[in-house]
Amino acid sequence: MAEQGHENMDERSPQASAEIDQIEAIRRRLEFMLLTPQDQAAIRTLKGLIDRELPVALDRFYVEVRRHSETRRFFQSDEHMDAAKAAQTGHWINISNGDFTGSYGEKVRKIGSVHARIGLEPRWYIGGYAIVLDHLIRTAISENFPTGGWLSSKPQMTPAEFGRALGSLAKAVLLDMDLAISVYLEEAEKAKQIVQAEAIAKEQNSVCESFGSVIKRIAEQDLTSRVRVDVPESYHGLRDDLNSAVVTLRDALDEVGRSASSINISASEIRNAADDLSQRTEQQAASVEETAAALEEITTTVRETAKRAEAAGLVVERSRQSAEQSEAVMRKSINMMSEIERSSRQIGNINDTMDEIAFQTNLLALNAGVEAARAGEAGKGFAVVAQEVRVLAQRASEAAKEIRGLITASDRQVQEGVALVGEAGIALQNIIADVQEIDLHVSAIVDAAREQSLGLQSVNSALSMIDQNTQQNAAMFEQSSAASQNLAMETNQLDRLLSRFKLGGQSRPQVTAESETRLGAPVRLRAI
Repeated sequence: MAEQGHENMDERSPQASAEIDQIEAIRRRLEFMLLTPQDQAAIRTLKGLIDRELPVALDRFYVEVRRHSETRRFFQSDEHMDAAKAAQTGHWINISNGDFTGSYGEKVRKIGSVHARIGLEPRWYIGGYAIVLDHLIRTAISENFPTGGWLSSKPQMTPAEFGRALGSLAKAVLLDMDLAISVYLEEAEKAKQIVQAEAIAKEQNSVCESFGSVIKRIAEQDLTSRVRVDVPESYHGLRDDLNSAVVTLRDALDEVGRSASSINISASEIRNAADDLSQRTEQQAASVEETAAALEEITTTVRETAKRAEAAGLVVERSRQSAEQSEAVMRKSINMMSEIERSSRQIGNINDTMDEIAFQTNLLALNAGVEAARAGEAGKGFAVVAQEVRVLAQRASEAAKEIRGLITASDRQVQEGVALVGEAGIALQNIIADVQEIDLHVSAIVDAAREQSLGLQSVNSALSMIDQNTQQNAAMFEQSSAASQNLAMETNQLDRLLSRFKLGGQSRPQVTAESETRLGAPVRLRAI
């Protein structure tokens, strides 16, 4: 159902939608004014009085309309007033019926539209309602509350009912005025917007015509035109800005023209200087290239010398290591000789001990022989043993003497060998010192040769870079020369383009064909 309702709303015509909106607006007004169905019924209790007295009230109203020129001008004749009076009488039928549905809203809208169209201000409309409502209220009060005393008829309504009826009638009249005046204000606003739009369009057309003519002349390269006609005050700033912009553009183009001529002369001078510098740079590049080739040969020779020096350094290093190893062996030999010498001394000490033992043994054997002789026959066997011991002691003493002699000879030989080994060690140390010194010199030579080789390589690289940069600089100078010539051509073209503009000042000297010929043919760039 809801979807169907939405579809119906979408399918409504604009007129139907406006009517529905109008009905809803009247309903909200009735709700706010507390004009309930009971109040509308109360209005209908006054219908007979309204239908009877309305023509009288309208006659009073039109009397006042005729008396005032401000309101009389809205009617062309008495017939016109009679037609308006008839329309008002028909409209009051809805009010007296308390019926604000159906075509009521559309009738009020038509009334408001007519008032807006003829320019009837709301104050006259409200004044008319005041006259009519005043007559109706006075008549209703006089009829409902007569002043004839006890002979008068009874009131037709109670005070509460009568008050409700008059209040509801006043609400209905105010509702009618509200709706009509709202339409009047809407139509007046629309008319005002139309008038404003027409005035703005007329003003814009005038401004566009004034500014357009100047802009057209600017498009035609005429910078002497200005907006000199009078324009609306709101466009004064735009007019001044446009005139200022044209003056600024003219001055800028004039300055550009003078600068172009100056640039043209400077470009020619730069090209000549660049050509000379390019030739000198090419000569310098050739010299640098020859120097780089010679330095490359020297670098190669030094590199080979450094390699040979490094090889000699390796041989010296091996010799130094061998000499140091021989020195170590010699020290071990000396140490061994010292050990042998100590062992010989220890053997000598042992031999002295054996000699002492042999002496003591011989002495004991002699004492034993003496004791055996004293013992007589019983000590013969002991005497034989003592004799053998003495012989052994003598032999041990003799052997000890021989050993001492050998040890003494061996010790002397060992000392001589130690002395010789020491002398050999000193000589070997001298050799090692000489080899070490040679190694230091050779290492220094190798380091110097390596540094020279590296230095020459760096110099060679730097010189190669200088050669490359010089070649590039030469090419760049050629490019600069070509660019300066192109710049001169572009300035000539710029000068020709500027000559098309009408600046209003003195004409500038044009670049002649002879000056263009002096610039020469374009320079052919050399590939890098």
